[in-house]
Amino acid sequence: MPDDRWLVVGLGNPDDEYGGTRHNPGADTARVIAERHGRPFARNRKIRCELADVKVGGRPVSLVIPESYMNLSGGPVQAAARWLKVPAQRVVVVHDDIDLAFGRLRIKQGGGHGGHNGLRDIERALGTRDWHRVRIGIGRPPGRMDPADFVLRSFTAAERTGIDVTIQQAADAVEHLVEHGLASAQQRYHAANP
Repeated sequence: MPDDRWLVVGLGNPDDEYGGTRHNPGADTARVIAERHGRPFARNRKIRCELADVKVGGRPVSLVIPESYMNLSGGPVQAAARWLKVPAQRVVVVHDDIDLAFGRLRIKQGGGHGGHNGLRDIERALGTRDWHRVRIGIGRPPGRMDPADFVLRSFTAAERTGIDVTIQQAADAVEHLVEHGLASAQQRYHAANP
């Protein structure tokens, strides 16, 4: 029987410098999934990622958090997909999105990078856009603030409470996507998160 492994990528910048910032909910989502399954992350030098293996609905899922900065995520994601033999169609990238209202969640397959440099680098490295995305809304920067500065800011205490709920929902959505497919995940989580 062929391996039907999925690769779930939690995007973020290195946690020791940027933990808790608006660019890191993707990595936080991967950590939530690993914790739910009692599987700690371990560093994997071959793919330059932290890696944890879990089972979702009986399917093997490799959770990875690239050790690189966000804008250089493509190399580690490509290395992980190649090493684990996972086609792009079974790659799920979980990431922040300034074009979604704060706390909103959207799931899709394919599409552009929307100016997100981490997604741009993954698209370049994989040579395709045909992978899944779980998008976590962090809202737009206030006033004329540069988006690059905005995503590196920490959440306020009130926002932290809200984003933690959204991260739990994103973890639920990833698991539902793997177990039940894209259409079912969209129907369930887009309706619940208008």
